[in-house]
Amino acid sequence: MISEKQKMLSGQPYDPTDKLLTSERHQARAICKELNTMTDASNEERQTLLAKLFGACGESLWIEPPFYCDYGANISVGDNVFFNFNCVVLDPAPVQIGNHVLFGPAVQIYTATHPLDAVERRSGLESAAPIEIGSDVWVGGGAIICPGTKIGRGSVIGAGSVVTRNIPAGVFAAGNPCRVIRDLEAPLGKI
Repeated sequence: MISEKQKMLSGQPYDPTDKLLTSERHQARAICKELNTMTDASNEERQTLLAKLFGACGESLWIEPPFYCDYGANISVGDNVFFNFNCVVLDPAPVQIGNHVLFGPAVQIYTATHPLDAVERRSGLESAAPIEIGSDVWVGGGAIICPGTKIGRGSVIGAGSVVTRNIPAGVFAAGNPCRVIRDLEAPLGKI
């Protein structure tokens, strides 16, 4: 029989009240709480804690507290990634973040989703779809990245945008819904 965790990670409807999933969320919250209350910790102590939280953690990851996530283990972060204050990552599905990525304050990354049908929502089941953010991306403050989307390498997402569909590489995109405004002039080969 397939577990609720296996259902969750494969994008199938799953029960978020499952004991294992609940336990894993509590564990991630405890680590986030510790991270969010660190005041005089060394960079080495912070990196050790982040490596414990995330599924994969590159070098020079910096997170300004507070930071919140569901599981942490489903987040893979490349090198030189920066999260500004008050970011949230709902990660029941994988979140892959490349190298040299910047997140402005209050960026929200949501892999979790619920049925559109009200009767189905009453069941309490939810599902999730993965998110991929390429290297050299800058996501402006207050942006929301919705389930199942990809942001291409070298792109910039304007502050307050709502990313509801894939954004190609090397563009400036903004708005609600987020759409390509223009190509960026920097050739991706030089990044």
